[in-house]
Amino acid sequence: MVKHKRKGPEGTEKKAKKQKIRPAEETLRASEARPGQEAAASPKVQEASPELSPEERRVLERKLKKERKKEEKKRLREAGIAAAPTAKGQTLAAKPSAAVLALEYLQGWAQKQKSWRFQKTRQTWLLLNMYDEDKVPDEHFSTLLDYLEGLKGSARELTVQKAEALMQELDEADPEPRDAGLRKMERLRQVLQLLS
Repeated sequence: MVKHKRKGPEGTEKKAKKQKIRPAEETLRASEARPGQEAAASPKVQEASPELSPEERRVLERKLKKERKKEEKKRLREAGIAAAPTAKGQTLAAKPSAAVLALEYLQGWAQKQKSWRFQKTRQTWLLLNMYDEDKVPDEHFSTLLDYLEGLKGSARELTVQKAEALMQELDEADPEPRDAGLRKMERLRQVLQLLS
């Protein structure tokens, strides 16, 4: 024998809530409708929200905007067109790489630009990649050495420790390094001489 649940006051409450839920578009249209004009939504919607406060209106407009974006993306997917990434409604331009940003940061420091300011992420990138000729070309390495002279505190100590460890690693791996290894070892020596 199956027992049936009684619908008490909670059951009617849920039913009332379900009737109030409707898409943001219908609510917005109903709130915009004037007494003399017919709204695109049903009469029940008009009765449920006669006037909206400015805050409610903003919330509904945001919901409507999201719904439109979803519909647009869906249409684009169906058409087989990849949607371009957007930020606040505008397509994003290609971002410069970390290498480009770090080298611009270094050049700004060298030229004593007034707009230059310390950026931990750029310094970290430079310290991690300063031994790689592809990432930090020779014409920027001398500037980087000048920048490293001003390095203080734990950044200076860590850079020395890492350079010593890397030097030992290279010595153990290949007693007679080739061209790329020689250039890397030369850079390591210069950094160690400067900071030690």
